[in-house]
Amino acid sequence: MTREEPSSSHLSTSHDFRDSIRPMPFPFSRQPSADAPPRAKAVAAFFELVQVLAISLAIVLPIRYFLVAPFYVKGASMEPNFFDHEYLIIDELSYRFHDPVRGDIVVFRYPRDPRQYFIKRVIGLPGETVEIANGEIRIYNDAHANGIILDESTYLEQPFTATTQTVTLKADEYYLMGDNRPSSLDSRIFGPVTRSHIVGRVKLRGFPVDRWKWFETPAYPKL
Repeated sequence: MTREEPSSSHLSTSHDFRDSIRPMPFPFSRQPSADAPPRAKAVAAFFELVQVLAISLAIVLPIRYFLVAPFYVKGASMEPNFFDHEYLIIDELSYRFHDPVRGDIVVFRYPRDPRQYFIKRVIGLPGETVEIANGEIRIYNDAHANGIILDESTYLEQPFTATTQTVTLKADEYYLMGDNRPSSLDSRIFGPVTRSHIVGRVKLRGFPVDRWKWFETPAYPKL
């Protein structure tokens, strides 16, 4: 987009700049003359359309495949925080620079069938031991050799996790669980998930509109 400068060194408030604003032609487009035959005009319009599509794809595809991706929830394993058929935007870029942290809501490939994608919450981190007993989750790590109970009250109304289990995670493994503990197929069943299976983290719920939300990682003050 270009604009011609007025000849005076001072801009006049009464000067009309509308005629000096013109759309910028595409880099390789050749605009036919006004008296060109219809076929030439049609060919020029076609090539301009091709350029529009090429430029659009050059912008959209890297964003789609390397930065963010749309997903929708299928199932009840993350209720009441996520419901069936809610549409989410997944941040696929951040984990290229840092690892997942506790509390992140992540999308990952199901270890038993990588064609499927699951959504769960990060509970245990690499090198930690996760112990589930009496409805509570206890985390053992370098800072808490005797273990500390995981406080999930910021995102669970009734934090109660059924089953009894103790798992020590390897250097590239994460323990993932659904927020709806009684109805979630998660690491309690299929085991820890390796770092390479994690696709990204949930950043935005875009639909339904009345449940629009930007998601941040919850804080665990004692951990």
